[in-house]
Amino acid sequence: MRGGAAYDEIADWYANEFLGAQAASGDPLEIKSTLRRLLGPGDGRCLEIGCGTGVYAAPVSALGRTPFGVDLSAGMLRYAAGRLPIARADAGRLPFRDGSFPAVVAVMVHTDMPDYPTVLGEVARVLAPGGVLVHIGVHPCFCGGFADRADPEGVVIRPGYLDRGWTTESWTDQGIRDKVGANHGPLPELLHGFLDAGLVPDRFAEGGAPTPTMLAVRAHKPG
Repeated sequence: MRGGAAYDEIADWYANEFLGAQAASGDPLEIKSTLRRLLGPGDGRCLEIGCGTGVYAAPVSALGRTPFGVDLSAGMLRYAAGRLPIARADAGRLPFRDGSFPAVVAVMVHTDMPDYPTVLGEVARVLAPGGVLVHIGVHPCFCGGFADRADPEGVVIRPGYLDRGWTTESWTDQGIRDKVGANHGPLPELLHGFLDAGLVPDRFAEGGAPTPTMLAVRAHKPG
């Protein structure tokens, strides 16, 4: 997972200004509603990869599950500490035994990770047989430095969707990516990561209008 120090530097802004603005606008990207729908009710521990400030612990708990978060940023974990049990850890080298979680969620974090396929491999390792992963992230087709979203009624797609790698290019200076950067890859690359990890996708969702900003995948570990 990249960006521990970078997120340390923006943790206060992220927790107070960025998340405050998001809360005031409701759930326009349908992130929380999609998380509830795809994860569903259950029990046992649910590991959140890149939990940040822990804002998704509440919807996980409301489903009857016990959230547990990991993140690299000590600054972000300062805010998460009051919301869920936490550990400072790299998602590419999770400090947990094989098959120790019935559920894992990764919410709006895959672009913070230069090697998300390795993270998915670790998720598959720590998932119990039959366990479920819910991935919710920015939509690779419509979000990135190539996608100009300045007009709320439409997205201008410029060359760059097929580019791979880390960038701080962004259409706005009011968001996160111009501050800490983001990793981008085209859609097939993301989906292949699930398959290569041995995870079986079974549901998909998009969120945000009029052009989706969010893409979600639910996958399970065969058992």
